Amino acid sequence: MARYTGAVEKLERRLGVSLALKGERRLAGKSALDRRPYAPGQHGQRRGKISDYGIHLREKQKARFMYGVSEKQFRRIFAEAARREGNTGELLVALLEQRLDNVVYRMGFATTRRFARQLVTHGHVLVNGKRVDIPSYRVAAGQKIEIAEKSKQNPQIVRAIELTNQTGIAAWVDVDKDKKFGIFTRIPERSEVVIPVEERYIVELYSK
Repeated sequence: MARYTGAVEKLERRLGVSLALKGERRLAGKSALDRRPYAPGQHGQRRGKISDYGIHLREKQKARFMYGVSEKQFRRIFAEAARREGNTGELLVALLEQRLDNVVYRMGFATTRRFARQLVTHGHVLVNGKRVDIPSYRVAAGQKIEIAEKSKQNPQIVRAIELTNQTGIAAWVDVDKDKKFGIFTRIPERSEVVIPVEERYIVELYSK
């Protein structure tokens, strides 16, 4: 299954939770989920009982859509987390957080991960001074992430940085807002990553 490119607000309504897919609209309380907190479609308000498998699948879908990865990518990331020593669910979240598009988002240079991905693929992001246009690039602790000089006055980037006064910036990045660069200081602890996902259900889903 390819990466989802459809209507993101319908997706949030179907899953019943905000996945930070709409930046400024969400912050202003104008998202479709705020106005219509039920699934889309004719029978959207009739929520039936969800099965155990449905619960497990829903958590996986929430994580996959939130970070904007395809099914194939997600399985590969999970497989790597499972091979490592430690808690598989926590390792899965850590690997997702290390994606370059996510780090750009966490640094406040984009209001959504989707826009962050666009910045990366269009060559607006430098890693340690070199252009990297692969959203899945894994950022290591200590690496410098910078907006390219020609893009520093991009109105969307400037607006995204302004909004960090309202949303804050992740504790595991150190950002210079004026110069538009940041350091990925460390891999975050699971308790620091506030996302509406129960990763233990994902582990159980792939363990069956």
